[in-house]
Amino acid sequence: MAGPTSPCQRDISAIRFQDGDAYDRGMSPWSQLAGHLFLDWLEPPAGLRWLDVGCGTGAFTELLIQRRAPTEIQAIDPNEAQLIVARVRPGTRGAEFLLGDAMALPFERGRFDAAVMALVIYFVPDPVKGVAEMARVVRPGGLVAAYGWDLLGGGHPFDPVWTEIRAAGVTHPLPPNPSAAGMQALRAGWGGAGLRSVEGREIAVERTFADFEDYWATSSITPSVRPSLDAMTPGDLARLKQRVRARLPVDATGRVTHRARANAVQGRVPT
Repeated sequence: MAGPTSPCQRDISAIRFQDGDAYDRGMSPWSQLAGHLFLDWLEPPAGLRWLDVGCGTGAFTELLIQRRAPTEIQAIDPNEAQLIVARVRPGTRGAEFLLGDAMALPFERGRFDAAVMALVIYFVPDPVKGVAEMARVVRPGGLVAAYGWDLLGGGHPFDPVWTEIRAAGVTHPLPPNPSAAGMQALRAGWGGAGLRSVEGREIAVERTFADFEDYWATSSITPSVRPSLDAMTPGDLARLKQRVRARLPVDATGRVTHRARANAVQGRVPT
């Protein structure tokens, strides 16, 4: 599922997510918008045992608890800074958050009814291994699913900023496998892991901001944007901001509405 390295890509060490609060303010609202549609599509019954792989700050974990009343939910992430935020999130009480690796899940075979990756698969160094691990720890007939922003198709919520950063000749950090959430790659990965009844769909969401400054504030604080902005001179940064502003539609009241797009996939462990 890994694709060729993008010319604007840096090593994943450039995206450290050490500020969990900043990540949560910038990305979690987008994650939950997409997550609601994702769960609507999956239609999982209540009362399942869930594994949330790459849980980050717990935005999707919170949705699972609110909407599907799991009997158990384990959540795993390789970044302690994000887990600190997840553990104190009011809506995640009852979940257990663990530091761990998506490619070596610390659970026995068939432990869960369902496993999910929400906006994570392109961060996994070996996505194929990550999918195989999810399939391993889910029982026969159980659900394995994921969704991720269409990074190479312009679907990321911060794509207007990224586009203008590239146009300015500045590199910006991308995940190690930006093509992993392409629909073809997702379907191939699920099929390659031996999963059955594989289905995919596109998820489109939008957010309305009070004004451009509101959009800019929530976008520019995130780890996938901030390092590139910090590398620019004040003049270059001001010009970049103006170009991003010109890309976004503004209504009569000054509000900005931006649309993002993700790809989703689901499949079943063979019985």
